[in-house]
Amino acid sequence: MRLVRPRRRVLLLLAALAVAALLLVSTPWAWTVAAAHGHVHDEADAPTAAVAIVLGTEVTVDGTPSPRLAGRLETAAELVRSGRARVVLVSGDSHGGSGDEPAAMASYLTKLGVDAQRIVTDPYGLDTYDTCIRARDVYGVTRALVVTQSYHVRRAVTLCRHMGIDADGVISRCHCPTKLLVEKSVRDYFASGKAVLDAVRNRPPAISSPKDTSLQQALAAQKSATK
Repeated sequence: MRLVRPRRRVLLLLAALAVAALLLVSTPWAWTVAAAHGHVHDEADAPTAAVAIVLGTEVTVDGTPSPRLAGRLETAAELVRSGRARVVLVSGDSHGGSGDEPAAMASYLTKLGVDAQRIVTDPYGLDTYDTCIRARDVYGVTRALVVTQSYHVRRAVTLCRHMGIDADGVISRCHCPTKLLVEKSVRDYFASGKAVLDAVRNRPPAISSPKDTSLQQALAAQKSATK
């Protein structure tokens, strides 16, 4: 039996390591896809929920939503107009590098015709995981539509469902160039690893807050208004 040459042996070892690395990276992404299966919808066929959660992202230099964020907010506004959501929880970083995301989100929603009394802001949704855990623990959300772009929606839905929220994702509009969508898809693929790590170790949010009843009050006000 011929001995495998050292060089070939090294190549086989490198190939095995590459496959192992691919599996290590892909498993968390596969988890988010599997866990969100059946819970991701287009805007036109979105189910109903009392609350729509809009995940924040950067704002422009003049304090208005970036094109991606504007697309999420436009979809949320349509969910409210169509009666598929009653209140919108906008969650982002109020001290982000690009500006106050929740304030910009709330302002843009009102310009789209959403009553300010239907909007609740979470200033400490510093990432997707924090948005979900704070929606549950601070704002008392048990059922929600999670609004974000296609490359992000499965990870967001998976994390919220892991928190015990009965979440369905709604793929938002995206005024985005193809290059940006590809870049964000690749980034989200690798971000799945952090999502799994956060979920497994039950990481607390970066900023803890006492319970906030503003969302429940907004829902009660909408219920009273429809009587």
